[in-house]
Amino acid sequence: MTISSSNTKVGELNHIGIAVVSIEQSLSQFYDLFDSPEASILVNHEHGVRGAFIEQGETHIELLEPLDSKSVIAKFLDTHGEGIHHMAFTVGDVDTKAAELEKLGISIITGPREGFTGRIAFTNPVDTHGILIELVTPFHHLKNE
Repeated sequence: MTISSSNTKVGELNHIGIAVVSIEQSLSQFYDLFDSPEASILVNHEHGVRGAFIEQGETHIELLEPLDSKSVIAKFLDTHGEGIHHMAFTVGDVDTKAAELEKLGISIITGPREGFTGRIAFTNPVDTHGILIELVTPFHHLKNE
């Protein structure tokens, strides 16, 4: 069963989130190995994370580093080590899509709320075959409404 409207249809892969111990070291490796473009480092104190978005051609990669041992990213690194943390998909209206998913039995574990690049929500990996999925309504999309 699917329920969606034009503003809740899931679009392209927005980015892949990667948990890292050091953004600077990871960025340096991406620059050296893949000729990645320069990326700015952003900080979200509320969620205890630093982030950098690499725009590698049509692909976007989000590097995430914990600010402290209490952040979700720190806990992920303690359990899994560095690696893929989540996949993010673009959606026109994250709030409505999150509500639709909950009606289908998919738990939303955080959000909808503001993230680095837009309004976001995360599904429970237990409900999505072990994958943490982020839904994103980019800020530029919100401004065009």
